[in-house]
Amino acid sequence: MNKTSGKYISAFQRAFPAWPGKVVRFYVDGFRSMTVGRKLWILILIKLFVLFFVFKLFFFPDLLSRDYDTDSERAEAVRSSMLNRR
Repeated sequence: MNKTSGKYISAFQRAFPAWPGKVVRFYVDGFRSMTVGRKLWILILIKLFVLFFVFKLFFFPDLLSRDYDTDSERAEAVRSSMLNRR
């Protein structure tokens, strides 16, 4: 093992030596030692899934594919919509 200033360097520390690595290590070590926080992060991820996936499915239909058959027709519809805004 390598020794630097009285501390042993892990394989993870060797993989991320610069300041971005320090940031990554900070979060990895923080998440590793969490107990209640893990449950909160699971709730946050479920909420994001619901917001982005379920809402997209039911509340934001793909109007261009419904109203136009080809990509060129869709492109023309978007182009004319953007140019004729008032």
